[in-house]
Amino acid sequence: MPVRKISSDLRKTADRLAVFLARQIKNGERVFHGVASTLPLAAVALARRTHAPQLTYLNIPGGVDAHPFKLPTVTTGAQLNRGASSVFSLTDIFDLSSSGGLDLAFLSGAEIDTRGDINLSFIGDPAKAKVRFPGGAGSAVILPTAKRTVLWRTVHDSRSFPERCGYVTASGRVDRVVTPLCIFRMVAGRLCLESRHAGVTIKMIKDATGFALNSVENVPETPEPSSDEIFALESVDPEGVRFSEFF
Repeated sequence: MPVRKISSDLRKTADRLAVFLARQIKNGERVFHGVASTLPLAAVALARRTHAPQLTYLNIPGGVDAHPFKLPTVTTGAQLNRGASSVFSLTDIFDLSSSGGLDLAFLSGAEIDTRGDINLSFIGDPAKAKVRFPGGAGSAVILPTAKRTVLWRTVHDSRSFPERCGYVTASGRVDRVVTPLCIFRMVAGRLCLESRHAGVTIKMIKDATGFALNSVENVPETPEPSSDEIFALESVDPEGVRFSEFF
């Protein structure tokens, strides 16, 4: 869909998610994202343009610190390797993570539960599943071995955030979860509400979450994207690749 036809509400949500994900990246980190990850792709480009120019970007096609000419809508293609300092196999990325060399990974799940476990496999009886998802790919390796994992979802409802996943595809070192309503942080093995986005009430989050929230008194608002962040985001993603996850 052309960028000019994106609704203001969708634009605000996508811009928020891209900016909030970018803020999770620290300068100098080795950062990886999986398949179907255009929001993290935009977030990496934004962080590199702003506060983390020395990050090292790793991707599914195997590119190391690539600088694609433009952000693609598919995060598995060879076009992501343009300008890479080197290219190696996905297996090597798994080995890097397992040896403690991957600082941050962006992953997602069809279900994300209160312990930060994710389900990317199926809902219901595995022999007669109600819904089958694409599978975990490398998440079962990355999630428990990356130093930090940030999860994201473009939808926040009780089905996406149950108390426990119907099936655990991967479990591990979740640091934060970014959603259209809020940011969760892992505290003592449980997701706790860290901040709520501007205009979002605690009741809205409670109603949309399938697990009980921690103490929600005095939960701050997530700082809104600044004008500088939005300008940089539009500069690195002028074609609106970040919106593709919402269709």
